[in-house]
Amino acid sequence: MTTLVPVILSGGSGTRLWPLSRDAYPKQFLALVGEHTLLQSTLLRVEGLEGAMEPILVCNDEHRFMVAEQLRQAGVQAAAVILEPIGRNTAPAITVAALYATSAAADPLLLVLPADHVVPDRAAFCRSVAAAVPAAETGYLLTFGVTPTSPETGFGYIRAGEAVDGQVLRVERFVEKPDRATAESYLAAGGYLWNSGMFLFRASVLLEELAAANPKMLAHCREALAGACADLDFLRLEAEAFRACPADSIDYAVMERTRRAGVIPLECGWSDVGSWSALWEAGERDGRGNVLEGDVLAVDTAGTYVRAERLVATVGVEDLVVVETPDAVLVAGRDCVAEIRSVVERLKAAGRSEWKHHRKVYRPWGAYDSIDRAERFQVKRITVNPGGVLSLQLHHRRAEHWVVVRGTARITRGDDVFTLSENESTFIPLGVVHRLENLGETPLELIEVQSGSYLGEDDIVRLEDVYGRQAKE
Repeated sequence: MTTLVPVILSGGSGTRLWPLSRDAYPKQFLALVGEHTLLQSTLLRVEGLEGAMEPILVCNDEHRFMVAEQLRQAGVQAAAVILEPIGRNTAPAITVAALYATSAAADPLLLVLPADHVVPDRAAFCRSVAAAVPAAETGYLLTFGVTPTSPETGFGYIRAGEAVDGQVLRVERFVEKPDRATAESYLAAGGYLWNSGMFLFRASVLLEELAAANPKMLAHCREALAGACADLDFLRLEAEAFRACPADSIDYAVMERTRRAGVIPLECGWSDVGSWSALWEAGERDGRGNVLEGDVLAVDTAGTYVRAERLVATVGVEDLVVVETPDAVLVAGRDCVAEIRSVVERLKAAGRSEWKHHRKVYRPWGAYDSIDRAERFQVKRITVNPGGVLSLQLHHRRAEHWVVVRGTARITRGDDVFTLSENESTFIPLGVVHRLENLGETPLELIEVQSGSYLGEDDIVRLEDVYGRQAKE
């Protein structure tokens, strides 16, 4: 039986779906279509494939605890979660995964999948993977080309040639994202497929091709993996070697240079959900062409995507995207959503935090939501997962008052260790060592009131931490 190792790439930042997707919590961790997040849907999609083994995940170091929590929620055990100290595009990420997969003298087929795509027809996807396996076993490097349904300008294209093995076609050339007229000509001519960014190849074949095309990249990836260290359930790449690695996509680094590139057509309703208009296309529209998610009241509204956490009402509008989050609201023309990146860049330039963080910030132990803030005080709603333990810490410039609203907390405050239940509270004076733990089986919720001259997260001195975080991470 063929051994098939899924390689899930989860390093993206998803800025085109701001304000819902942000650098610290990008789109792969969001449930945008259906009940599962995009990452969880990707993991569940490959379950049951013949010969499929535990997946290898490659992710941004800053996202590691979110990846681990989503794996836990999905009930999936990973072969490895490899941490990139910096994003270097898809080629180094895939190369490191291939090196890891062959480190125990194995040579599996690698099924490379981005973590943030939508594939509604899982059965059709699985059939295409099965049909691609024989050609991959004989040494082809395969990409999955989505049969186009419209003249899209946001995707690269693949010009397919003659059949080489079953449903697999030879790749004649890769084509950059076209303008509208060119995309229309591709659709009319036929023989062009959208480049999905999904691949299937034998690990050793990829490494052999990369050695010929980009030996420097391969050498740095080998060095980064050789110097990797275990960190809890993660494998942390050696930072200096990986940073020195050339940044390139797998298309440019290998697929456009090899003579062994093949493509298999894929018809499964695929979307890279790369914009709000793509989510409108993928969503379930009402009789007036609206996709309404959350608490939405639409009056005389057509062709509009609305996603809201609080009540949002639209009246007399059409072809808009309206996205409401607790700290930001986006209103855009549905045909202008490509410009959202410029909003993110302006936020960065202005030194604002909304491009990176939500009001609700996730931590390995749970999350906190900054519900109010003014000069010299801040109020947070804190949720600690069952078994979650905050670091043993102190603050030099703020004091804290904790009120438990649900669950039972174990508190360390100086030399005292005690429990607090619902409606009970305690005060943590400035400079006092403290820790918060949830030893129960249900989430612990509390309100934290901070007061002091400085309330930033960098006023945390960690003395002990079960998650291995640095003092001010």
